[in-house]
Amino acid sequence: MWRNADVLDFVGWLRNYNEHRHSQRVGFYGLDLYSLHASMRAVLDFLDKVDPEAARRARYRYACFENFGEDTQAYGYAASFGLSKSCENEVVSQWVEMRQRAADLARRDGHVAPDAFFFAEQNARLVKNAEEYYRSMFHERTSSWNLRDSHMAEILDALTHHLGAKSKIVVWAHNSHLGDARATEMGQKGELNLGQLVRERYDKEAILVGFTTYTGTVTAASGWDSAAERKHVRPALPGSYEALFHETDIQNFLLTLDRKEKVASVLREPRLERAIGVIYLPRSERASHYFHAQLPDQFDAILHFDETRAVEPLERTAAWETGEVPETYPSML
Repeated sequence: MWRNADVLDFVGWLRNYNEHRHSQRVGFYGLDLYSLHASMRAVLDFLDKVDPEAARRARYRYACFENFGEDTQAYGYAASFGLSKSCENEVVSQWVEMRQRAADLARRDGHVAPDAFFFAEQNARLVKNAEEYYRSMFHERTSSWNLRDSHMAEILDALTHHLGAKSKIVVWAHNSHLGDARATEMGQKGELNLGQLVRERYDKEAILVGFTTYTGTVTAASGWDSAAERKHVRPALPGSYEALFHETDIQNFLLTLDRKEKVASVLREPRLERAIGVIYLPRSERASHYFHAQLPDQFDAILHFDETRAVEPLERTAAWETGEVPETYPSML
């Protein structure tokens, strides 16, 4: 998701930008919780430098995951069905210790990089939340989704507090995380998301921006943990927001959705909206990727790109270079 040419260019630009500024530098932070093992290592690395005894306690607690190696889903399956002991107590204990000793550990981080304790603390939080997330994955989908987005909101709140009230933060995530879930079919089923939580907590200080496209190419997989492929995006279904925007004959545009304006009232009637994420399944597109939404209540603004281009992975495989096989293969008609 991140190892692509666009992120590489952005990081290079950001480094150059920051090198020429002595204050108000821009940071690049992660919010999601798919880095369970990397986060455990980050906590241990920090504690090894500032408090070896605390590091030994943390290492003992995190050893609970050792039987599963890096396979977090295997842990979640075994723990959720009682096939193995849960590591919940261990990760919560480690998180509580980090919180209780915050002032002491923060004072000690003068020997390491600035903000090191903040990063370690958030990684300990991630381990706690990710452990619960992986246990919830094999039960109701809504609960695991809500845990994940609630975690991102927690991290965002902590980051806002850490950087100060005057700081500005841009969150880059999928539409399904950033549009207000209450204006979508998923919200009606009980799902919440980061966009909804941000609106509830920050009100008009937050602006939710969505992206839409009609056709083009996308880098996505055919299954979870499968290889990335360069796939053709089918033209949007009739009756969808994407099809409506295509009918304007304007290739790319920004549309603001002030709820008091006429355009918002026209677009408020529920329509289909497409969501293409890590996985894209063109053959089951209606069932797999479309849902009903009320766009003006979901976002404050929309950026529409009528034809989109797939991001380029840093490690290009032959399958990605070739692109997906046409649906008419082998006849090619």
